[in-house]
Amino acid sequence: MEEFAEFSGFSRPTISKYFNDPQSVRSRTRDKIEESLAKCDYRPNIFAINQNRKLTKNVGIVVPYLADPFFAEMARRIETLVIAAGFQPILLSSHGDPALEIDNLASLRSIKPAGVLIAPLGRTSDRAAIEAFCADVPTVSFDANIEVTGEAFVGHNNAQAIEVMLEYLVRSGEPPVFFEMRNPPNPNANKRRNAYIETMELMGHTPHVIQAEGEGWSLEEIGFREGRKALVDKAFATGTIFCSNDRLAIGFLAAAYELGLRVGLSEDCALRVAGHDNHPFSSFTCPTLTTVSHDYEAITARSVKMLLELINKDERSGTGTTILFDGKLIMRASA
Repeated sequence: MEEFAEFSGFSRPTISKYFNDPQSVRSRTRDKIEESLAKCDYRPNIFAINQNRKLTKNVGIVVPYLADPFFAEMARRIETLVIAAGFQPILLSSHGDPALEIDNLASLRSIKPAGVLIAPLGRTSDRAAIEAFCADVPTVSFDANIEVTGEAFVGHNNAQAIEVMLEYLVRSGEPPVFFEMRNPPNPNANKRRNAYIETMELMGHTPHVIQAEGEGWSLEEIGFREGRKALVDKAFATGTIFCSNDRLAIGFLAAAYELGLRVGLSEDCALRVAGHDNHPFSSFTCPTLTTVSHDYEAITARSVKMLLELINKDERSGTGTTILFDGKLIMRASA
């Protein structure tokens, strides 16, 4: 800043005033400063400026696995909203690694974020470390609620979404078998299984749960391998399969195709298959995948809105507000 002030011929306070608000200096001064900027290609160091402020303009966004298009879509929407609010988004992925999740939070802490939005890994997260971070930094969590993450949680109403899908599947054909991972990486899977069992019993049907072996985030591979095995072993009590998430369902559809089993509603179809999440690829599978959609727009908008409100508060309540948005049934060719 001092070197640029000398280069441009203006005082450092005038230069600083310009960078804080270009309209706050006289038009002639502004024109000369911008002419000097063009000559030397000077850019202020935003991180250094933020470190010198009581409230920085950095907002951290932490997702569990950015290679998953579901989280990429959520992150894209959140980034756009954060930028529109005048903040600098810092997007980090934990890549399914609980140690990296904590390292990401430590990295964010070092740049004094105004606030953080986090979708935690869930079952494998270091809850004590995340809770300690949330005590120091305004934090709102989304997607996965591990009940320690910040001032508020905004997410998907898994119980309602499961009920909506089951009502449709039972009304339109055989009661579904639930297909899930034995050790799912995301805690939403457990909520969905519990909701499936409870709703099936309330409807007067016997729940059937098939659990796929395998861990990690290679969900399509697990859905294909374990789905194929279960189909060959005739493990499914009915021909209607409700997958815990769309990525498992995508792998399952590939397994059915390889075994020559048609999926859909026509009389020559052996199976109906449904998923959950409205994954960005679910409308391009073959056949296209019946699913339950998250309200992407509402969840991301409310998450950012709540964080901005939290940033502007003098004190945090620590109440842990939970806001859930209902899912929407998306009927496609697979069921």
